[in-house]
Amino acid sequence: MGDDEDLITLLDEDGVEHEFSLVQVLDVDQRRYAILQPLLGGEESETAVIFRMEDDTLITIEDDAEFERVRQAFEAAEEEPSDEQVPSIPEGPAGGQGEPPH
Repeated sequence: MGDDEDLITLLDEDGVEHEFSLVQVLDVDQRRYAILQPLLGGEESETAVIFRMEDDTLITIEDDAEFERVRQAFEAAEEEPSDEQVPSIPEGPAGGQGEPPH
């Protein structure tokens, strides 16, 4: 996983904390996005979520087209050979992306 500085803790709407590992930050269409991988029981999940970065805030992506552009950019960047296992990103914002699980 890496250093503690690669860990992000987010609060859901119920005030419950959820830990994520920062997978990658990428720029798409002049916007910056964070790819985060949930940590479940201290272990990394096999899926990832995408947030748009605005100043110091992570924003849930509501637009399907925007989400798809970022997902495709992430997958294209990850097609380069690597020793690390790459998390998958579910199709579309409704696939659990955005809000941390309850």
